[in-house]
Amino acid sequence: MSKRIFLLVSLVIIATMVLTACGPKAYECTDSIGCVTVAPDEPVHIAYAMVISGSDATLGIDSRNGAEIAVDDHGGKVLDHAIKFDGEDELCSAEGGQAAGTKLAADPTIVALIGTSCSSAARVAMPLWSKAGFTVISASNTAPDLTLPGNENNHPGYLRTAHSDIVQGAAAAQFAYEKLGVRKAATIHDGSIYAESLQQVFADEFVKLGGTITAQESVDPQQTDVSGVLTSIAAGSPEFIYHPIFIAAGTQLILQARQTPGLENVKQMGADGMFSPDVMEGSGDAVEGVFVSSPDTSTFGPDYEAKFKPAYIAKFGSEPISIFHAHAYDAMNMILACVEKVTVKDDDGTLHIPRQGLRDCMYSTKDFKGLTGNLTCSPTGDCADPKIAVYEYHTGEYPPTKVWP
Repeated sequence: MSKRIFLLVSLVIIATMVLTACGPKAYECTDSIGCVTVAPDEPVHIAYAMVISGSDATLGIDSRNGAEIAVDDHGGKVLDHAIKFDGEDELCSAEGGQAAGTKLAADPTIVALIGTSCSSAARVAMPLWSKAGFTVISASNTAPDLTLPGNENNHPGYLRTAHSDIVQGAAAAQFAYEKLGVRKAATIHDGSIYAESLQQVFADEFVKLGGTITAQESVDPQQTDVSGVLTSIAAGSPEFIYHPIFIAAGTQLILQARQTPGLENVKQMGADGMFSPDVMEGSGDAVEGVFVSSPDTSTFGPDYEAKFKPAYIAKFGSEPISIFHAHAYDAMNMILACVEKVTVKDDDGTLHIPRQGLRDCMYSTKDFKGLTGNLTCSPTGDCADPKIAVYEYHTGEYPPTKVWP
């Protein structure tokens, strides 16, 4: 090799080394719980855990639909990457939550998760997801303990756009005592965290207002014969029965209370877990006059009627079927906003999403303009702008009619 060629090759090698040294350094993740790296041709994976089968399926399907509308509104992409949105059925039970929690926790591609539908599922799944580093936000968990500071069921990474039952239970008691004028009430729960805590909040508030609780009974979520419980309740001559449970047992309570001596004309009330066309269809004529508490959709932002509902109908062929679709829409938008804010993007399109950074961003959410209101998150994950209304069912009509406030 001539000296001239040798010199030229040497200069090329040196120049290459200099350019490499001066070029952009490879991203180094310093996040305390790690980062999710998304290659240029890979999607950003957001998962769900919701009840999408069985008697309570409308609750989860409706929330999943709401989240899908949010993905559509983003053009199906975030930071020029497709959004992958899939998940597991948590069956609205602890057993289903355990199974869904275990399967999803084993997937390191998941950036964030929307779920669960039911608080009983969240209680067992959240420890797994928290350890996996996920950011989790629920559209319909309402059990108070999930966001209580210092409670064993409040885990890092958990948030919700749904209200706490501390708000809903108190509103139900105020409606019964102040609006209906009843002074004696009984409650029924199904052993779930959601129902048990909600009826207790109601009972405490009702007594505080001056009322009397004549009985606090329980049923199994899938129980078909609830006559024994109702007969026991009838002995106390209540004017009002509060049963904030789910669709299967709730429908049976509505039907069989009408046939129980002493309870034929007693007022009944459920909560948001019974805001479903399945309640109206399953209860038949007996549903007439049954009350149900739920978020007040009349207070949702103008985009709810003008944009969201038309998009929902166009995509799914019907009006929203339950009540937490807007909360799921807000949850997805909060996730996507924080992914855009905290992600480091390489020149080739690779994304580096810091897990703790994403959590910190979500917890610091303030005055987020959502469909359900202006959302501001507490340090333990309460993000809702809660406004509760009471609706009344009428035979063959859905949705029920708002009657209070």
